[in-house]
Amino acid sequence: MHEVKFRISRVAATVIAAGAASLLGANAGHAQNSFPDRAIRLIVPFPPGGQTDNVSRRLSTTIAPILGQQLVVDNRGGAAGTLGAGEVARAKPDGYTLLVATTSTHTLSPVAMAGISYDPIKDFAPIRVIGTGPISVSVHPSVPARTLKQLVADAKAHPGKYSYGSSGVASINHLAGELFKMRAGKLEILHVPYKGAGPALAELIGGQIPMTCTTLSGALPHHRSGRVRTLAVLKEERSTGAPDIPTAIEGGVPGAVAYTYNILLAPAGTPRGAIDFLTGAMNKAMADRAFFDALIKLGVDPVTDSNPGKAAAMLKTELDKWRPLIESLGLKN
Repeated sequence: MHEVKFRISRVAATVIAAGAASLLGANAGHAQNSFPDRAIRLIVPFPPGGQTDNVSRRLSTTIAPILGQQLVVDNRGGAAGTLGAGEVARAKPDGYTLLVATTSTHTLSPVAMAGISYDPIKDFAPIRVIGTGPISVSVHPSVPARTLKQLVADAKAHPGKYSYGSSGVASINHLAGELFKMRAGKLEILHVPYKGAGPALAELIGGQIPMTCTTLSGALPHHRSGRVRTLAVLKEERSTGAPDIPTAIEGGVPGAVAYTYNILLAPAGTPRGAIDFLTGAMNKAMADRAFFDALIKLGVDPVTDSNPGKAAAMLKTELDKWRPLIESLGLKN
């Protein structure tokens, strides 16, 4: 009799345990399938009004209907973007805090700045590349060179004749200029740093300097108006927004490739289900023609084919590419 009762109790316990496990599994599945169930915070590591901020705000309006939740832009500027990036690195890895990473936050600053609070690779989970912004080589209209080949030939024939302005020491524009000089045959061109790309362009337009390396988005309006002459973009292929401007590779300078980027990241440890959902949502947003065209107007070449693996590869490739140059120039703190 006792043995029968024991068997019945054991069977009942097994049934209850199985039911509980089934219920827990159902609840877990429901929780996973319900992501996102509230607004997602998108940290922009720069003040409002810049290119990254404008890209992020346009993304937030495009992707909200796809997510079924708001993507709330939160500007956290400071220390070349590293404060905002560090905040995301330390955030709870649940998919509800994201970062728009840039060349500054994940390539240049981690090498050139001391005391960065995060590892640009290990502390983040890549989602997708949004787009890239090519760096351009532009000259004042008084410069006789009409092509990059002519500029390189003149610079080689007259060492020290040219100087170029950039947005500052250790900026992507500075490093792009040094890379261009190196790839073109170690040209003797003096670097003139300014406090921002705007002042450098103003000096170029005014004829105080003969040349700049700056983002194509900054140079293009002045190129179109005839106030500067943009000779090339430092990219593997021509820019989507300016297909008439040749690449440096076409101009006889292979390997002269430099661009900014915007990559969507989450904190390391974010569940794979959330990463996959966000990647799918981003793919749908990138397929939106209005968003695609808006990126081009903002000076960004949209990246149509991306995923977490390709985004991770870009982060590593860019870091490995620029680290030796930064260190060779003595810019590492």
